[in-house]
Amino acid sequence: MTGPQAEAVVDLDAFRANIAALKACAPQSAFMTVVKADGYGHGAAQMARAARQAGSDWLGVATLDEALALRRAGDHGDLLCWLAAPGADFAAPINAGIEVTASSAEQLAEILAAPASLRPRVQLKVDTGLSRNGAFGEQWTELVAAAAAAQSAGSAEITGVWSHFACADQPEHPANDAQEAAFRHAVDELAAAGIEPPLHHLSNSAATLTRPSAHFDLVRVGIAAYGIRPDPQLTYATKLTPVMTLRGRLAAVKRVPAGASVSYGHTWTADRDKTLGLVPLGYGEGILRTASNRAEVGFAGGRARQVGVVCMDQFVIDLGDAEAARGDVVTLFGPGHDGEPSAEDWAEAAGTIAYEVVTRLGGRIERTYVGEQS
Repeated sequence: MTGPQAEAVVDLDAFRANIAALKACAPQSAFMTVVKADGYGHGAAQMARAARQAGSDWLGVATLDEALALRRAGDHGDLLCWLAAPGADFAAPINAGIEVTASSAEQLAEILAAPASLRPRVQLKVDTGLSRNGAFGEQWTELVAAAAAAQSAGSAEITGVWSHFACADQPEHPANDAQEAAFRHAVDELAAAGIEPPLHHLSNSAATLTRPSAHFDLVRVGIAAYGIRPDPQLTYATKLTPVMTLRGRLAAVKRVPAGASVSYGHTWTADRDKTLGLVPLGYGEGILRTASNRAEVGFAGGRARQVGVVCMDQFVIDLGDAEAARGDVVTLFGPGHDGEPSAEDWAEAAGTIAYEVVTRLGGRIERTYVGEQS
């Protein structure tokens, strides 16, 4: 059997269907698909094109470089980025028509000082309780004043104000009400300073699914578009399908006797004669080492347990007495249609979240896209 040794199959039809279902959750709001971190490990340029085909009004990324890469890939629609350290070169994204975010008066000054040929389009970020990026308290008051002065002088166009939930994946958490109230107060403070931008946005994936009061003018959807729940405990009626299937082909198959131990440190020992399979993916591809001896894979319509420590390039699975041969396909995770584990299953085995499982993938994995449109 031939084919990629390690392959991530990305279903663009499923991605577009997820976006359509999520757009239906907030029909009165514009829709942003977030494709940061190389499209959550799925490929930023490909996911961006599919998102536009599905009717995504906006794309969102974290860094200036991510935004510029999308422009080089041919995307010319509305695009927002929001994370930049001091000294960042804002001129190129401004000239490329990319909207940038100011999270402080100091950052707004850096944006205004950029030697750009176009007037910058700037969105303001307020910290409503995540205590991460964004202006808070007196910082927000200073940013509002600086933004009002820039808009009055015609040196910037203030196009939006936004923030980010901390606990939206826990719908009953009191922080959600507090953050929404803080956001509304921040918007009022802007209006009092004479700034009424066309976009107000607060909702992430979880809030898009469960909190209509926070949909405002635009919703920003990340992980849910890729078919992964923001939290395994979060319940909602919208049907989403995981977009990625990760698989590899067995590089070796061998029969070992009872007492044979596997991989570094001999953390697993066969309790009887067994067949072992060698899967050519490891932490060099982003496979979580902390899932060692706990994760499962899909094989021949059933499941097999990963055994021994996950290595840089490979890991071992216990096939018991199953028939197996070199080249047979092993599915690490997928949508579950054939009984294979999900990315959430691997996250549980590794003690992390499914976001990390898909986003960290790379190395020698070959991506294959199905459902592409011209």
